Amino acid sequence: MRHFIRHPTDIPINCIMRDHYYCVRNALLDVSAGGLSFVTDNYIPPGEVIHVNIYVQDPNFEAECEVKWCRRVNDSYHVGVKFKDSAEAFTFRMVEQVCHIEHYKRRVKADEGRDISSEQAAREWIEKYAPKFPR
Repeated sequence: MRHFIRHPTDIPINCIMRDHYYCVRNALLDVSAGGLSFVTDNYIPPGEVIHVNIYVQDPNFEAECEVKWCRRVNDSYHVGVKFKDSAEAFTFRMVEQVCHIEHYKRRVKADEGRDISSEQAAREWIEKYAPKFPR
């Protein structure tokens, strides 16, 4: 059974490591119940603790994460992190759904030319995709 789902990559993610701010916008790869992975231009050593911000709604999602792996892929690095707190992992699942709903709202506008509210997008997304959303 797959524990990771493909995450909408047009949702911004940022991270801070040891007083260095790294913007890794549009680079989220996968999300699991306990962590996430993203692409960055910077090597981040395993064991490093980073602060992750995802700006999709107010208030934005913030979490402390531990880098579990970092692999060079072409001219960038793929980084996998684990949430340090299980409550943050649960909260991120809610943020993840909001990301999918906002992505759906944008796709509807682009593909169908319909302007829909976030509430309407949520209703439509839940009806179409919630049963397929991993638990």
